[in-house]
Amino acid sequence: MKIIKLAPPYKTINEVKYVEEAILNGEISNYGENLSAFNKKLERYFSKPNKIALLNSGTSAIHLALIQLGIKANDEVICQSFTFSATANPICYQKAIPIFIDSEADTWNMCPVQLEIAIKDRLSLGIKPKAIIVVHSYGMPAKMDDIVKISKKFSIPIIEDAAGALGSTYKGLKCGSFGEFGIISFNGNKIITTSSGGALICSSEDQKIKANFVATQAKANEPFYHHEEIGYNYSMSNITAGIGRAQMEVLKERVLKRREINAFYKEIFESINGITLLSEPSQYYYSNHWLTCILINFEEVGFSNGDLKMELEKYNIETRFLWKPLHLQPVFSDFPYYGRVISEQLFNTGLCLPSGSNLTKQDKNNIKTVIMRFISNKIN
Repeated sequence: MKIIKLAPPYKTINEVKYVEEAILNGEISNYGENLSAFNKKLERYFSKPNKIALLNSGTSAIHLALIQLGIKANDEVICQSFTFSATANPICYQKAIPIFIDSEADTWNMCPVQLEIAIKDRLSLGIKPKAIIVVHSYGMPAKMDDIVKISKKFSIPIIEDAAGALGSTYKGLKCGSFGEFGIISFNGNKIITTSSGGALICSSEDQKIKANFVATQAKANEPFYHHEEIGYNYSMSNITAGIGRAQMEVLKERVLKRREINAFYKEIFESINGITLLSEPSQYYYSNHWLTCILINFEEVGFSNGDLKMELEKYNIETRFLWKPLHLQPVFSDFPYYGRVISEQLFNTGLCLPSGSNLTKQDKNNIKTVIMRFISNKIN
């Protein structure tokens, strides 16, 4: 059987055209028509007042958001524990302190109850957290009404990590547009890609200008090299933007394809007790289903997430365990954590299934055959 990847990049018809035009026009650095067109497409998608700064990664976007919020050494930043390390790493770039929060069971995202408990406890210690970083895990929107309410109650700004949630909405509003800043990733495994890259969604034009300034080494507008603050090499290239410009043209189709794939898995598992999908809790949630993920109850089905993973690997079908919570990671283990064991249970029982937009009918047949045969053998 051919290798079926978890979430491979999937090209459209215009990437070569836009990249070739950039090369022919000599626009192969951090300026050019592709950057302008890609930026306009994103700003049109997120609509006013949101403004977009195109960058070389989603991680860079989080870092620039922290810088603009004035996060410095020993400041505390609240961060979701159930996420990839790139969410928390920029906190440490600033020598600040991450305060990790457990997930809740519905969306697998930051638990609003534990968030408020953490804030009140930090305040009782005489410390006010400077920002909240919430993640839309695997494209599923977080409980933004509750989280925004808590943010306003304590006057703590939100950085919204929507790295994998482009195309997802909560109550009709686009994920990435709820916070003071939003984050998008265009990594190769995302729903649309620029091979690498990211975007900072800003609440104002001034924030966008500041982000682009710091992302280009903070070079002052002088006829010579003049720097009054630390800058970074975080800008996106015009070549990379050409890929994103083409990919953005098919975002709607990509979201529908991912949702179709999710429905395919839902049909497979709907009659099997002990296996559940990450699903939208109500009509207010619209997930792009960037990755379809399941939880496996060993006591009910007689096998673990690791058992199913190994079986699929025998047939060249790639899967991945869910994120190991950051508060369990050695590099972050000394930092405070608030919650119970929801994120740990997700890690111990969960599995991400192949969800690429280029998944063919034959691929799905192969996946279904392997899964159903394995389950049948285990149950019988």
